[in-house]
Amino acid sequence: MGIKIIATNKKAYHEYYIEETYEAGMVLTGTEVKSLRLGNVNIKESFCRIMKGELFINNMNIGPYEQGNRENHDPTRIRKLLLHKYEIDKLVRKVEEKGLSLVPTKIYFKNGYVKLEVGVGRGKKLHDKRESLKKKQADREMAKIFKENR
Repeated sequence: MGIKIIATNKKAYHEYYIEETYEAGMVLTGTEVKSLRLGNVNIKESFCRIMKGELFINNMNIGPYEQGNRENHDPTRIRKLLLHKYEIDKLVRKVEEKGLSLVPTKIYFKNGYVKLEVGVGRGKKLHDKRESLKKKQADREMAKIFKENR
């Protein structure tokens, strides 16, 4: 079946240096999965947190399913992420020791299951963000020049 990307978090790559990524499963209800299939999700303002040895995602907005009844889900509830214990332990050490953050970068379907890519990132300073934008613009200009020369 392959991978079908639902949403990406471009803001995460702008605000953080993503050093490492992990693929995590998600604990969802039926209406949340149906809403995800329609693409009703926003992960730009979301963040991950480790509580009591488990990984959770906060502030991820999955829109309500239109055909759902009174059993429809709460759009911004805290959702549990599924990782192996040793991976969570590794993340705990990195976040505590080096001052890194856990940022969701991508949400997608893989073989029928909803997966979330969690990036371990170090925050960028303002001048780093400006540098990234300058580099991106220079790359665009170079690509445009190459395209015109062909």
